[in-house]
Amino acid sequence: MAALLDALGRDHPQSVFLVGGAVRDLLLEREPLDLDLAVDGPVGELTQRLGGAPEIYDRFGTATVIGEGLRYDIAQTRSERYTAPGALPEVRPAPITEDLQRRDFTVNAMALALTGPQAGELVTVDRALTDLEARRIAVLHDQSFTDDPTRLLRMARYRARLDFSIAPHTRMLAEAAVAAGALDTVSGTRIGNELRLLAAESDPVAAFAALHELGLDQAIDPLLSFAPERQDLAAQALGHLPRDGSRAVLLLGVALLESEALNAATLLDRLEFSAADRGAIVDAATRSVVLADALRNAQTGSAIARAVGGAGVATVALAAAHGPLAQPQSWLTTLRHQTLQITGDDLIAAGIPEGLELGRRLAAARDAMWDGTASDRQSQLAVALCGGG
Repeated sequence: MAALLDALGRDHPQSVFLVGGAVRDLLLEREPLDLDLAVDGPVGELTQRLGGAPEIYDRFGTATVIGEGLRYDIAQTRSERYTAPGALPEVRPAPITEDLQRRDFTVNAMALALTGPQAGELVTVDRALTDLEARRIAVLHDQSFTDDPTRLLRMARYRARLDFSIAPHTRMLAEAAVAAGALDTVSGTRIGNELRLLAAESDPVAAFAALHELGLDQAIDPLLSFAPERQDLAAQALGHLPRDGSRAVLLLGVALLESEALNAATLLDRLEFSAADRGAIVDAATRSVVLADALRNAQTGSAIARAVGGAGVATVALAAAHGPLAQPQSWLTTLRHQTLQITGDDLIAAGIPEGLELGRRLAAARDAMWDGTASDRQSQLAVALCGGG
């Protein structure tokens, strides 16, 4: 915060406010995850003061600045009008009091003035501080979920992150919006983005559990289910997932278990998942149970690696959760990182002709590597040159 105030300087001509979740988290004595700023005018001068490489989005008068390890999302204070359910809003400049009225939940409708006449003042909507003290999530008005149904998904995220309850009237409005098909008015891209944000939470299982609690998984698509037994499975699988694995891939794989591959791929395409993630999610959803069965019978490193084949890390982590099994953990932690230290060129240079025999000998050397009997280049070359026996 000190770095931000230094960058603004005492002579900054505009009123700048720290807004939303950052204010909420500071009042809760939590480390803010994001620094959102609102300014009572064009964002250009503020982005210059913050330095970094700004990205400016003219449609909404917003910008993002990343510099010195910090990310600032900046917006001109504004009001919004929704012309249709689920549509992106029309915006116009407005004072901070109106800006707060457009926020999703009361506990996010707070602003701390950093510069200008109100510097040091906390500005909130009615009920914001009361709901914060009660650890309660509540919308600002009854049309909130109709105007922007992605707020339903954000509510699941905050429910899990903050461990807040949902106000009874807000829950009633959410149930009514889901029953009326509110999410059908939102593009697949926006829903997919919200699912990825849920997976990025510090406790993604709790986030997806909140999604199920509110009936949002099935509302997105009947194929998606994060019922309690799947929550348990996901928690176990996450314990096996390596750092280079995608939690979004794993969690969506769990949510789509037992789905037909084509149907799952069609849904993921609508949600704008990349081709690589789409393939990995379908693989986890459709192959993990079969892979777990195959791995139970794999008694050597080479047998484990052959059983895994081209499966992704999320599929193997989920197979481990179906166990529990030591074999997938062996592949995740050790076998997948091992690389053969010889190539086909080495064998050709030693007189082995190109063709199927060359591939067979390399495969034999690789098996010996996985089995722990040929850990270095010399021993791998010996295995290959002796015919793979």
